[in-house]
Amino acid sequence: MSTNESPEISAASRHVAAANADNADLKALIRTIPDFPKPGIQFRDVTTLLLDRCGFSSCVGRMAAAAPGPVDLVAGVEARGFLFAGALADRLNAGVLLIRKDGKLPGATIAEDYALEYGQDRIAMHADACAPDARVLLVDDLIATGGTARAAVRLLRKAGARVVQAQFLVDLPELGGADALRKDGVDVHALVAFEGH
Repeated sequence: MSTNESPEISAASRHVAAANADNADLKALIRTIPDFPKPGIQFRDVTTLLLDRCGFSSCVGRMAAAAPGPVDLVAGVEARGFLFAGALADRLNAGVLLIRKDGKLPGATIAEDYALEYGQDRIAMHADACAPDARVLLVDDLIATGGTARAAVRLLRKAGARVVQAQFLVDLPELGGADALRKDGVDVHALVAFEGH
């Protein structure tokens, strides 16, 4: 066991993660809402998994088992990423770093712009949130095009952090976000994938 690994991430929990490698049990807990927020979109609603205490606990356990060694911080992207970041940081004995929409954090911040389908947005973090060379695990509920996740990686790197992995509950591979992150030099791990978008 690494020095930063909690006792909960035992050989037994790693065995459970390996036995459920396809994570079909978790995938079954994620509701699909057709034509939301607009026609043609299949919205993957993770709130149904969050409502299931065993499902959520198992999800966090599997994320922890996939972490690449000890980390200093788990960075969660607003808003659902916060839920996974807090629980995952607890399991990994790490701190939590919040990445929020610009203007939501008090004090000195650093920010990064990213493109949206129709415009731009900006995310921010506290300027003093991580030490240089801090090992950071980025987490969010879902990756689609990767715009927010890629901006979060740029932001963390701007702060001097080493992004050791980006984890997601859901990947929508047809939209290419995970591949884009890999091209940016980030190890990407997702528990489940859904075809279509």
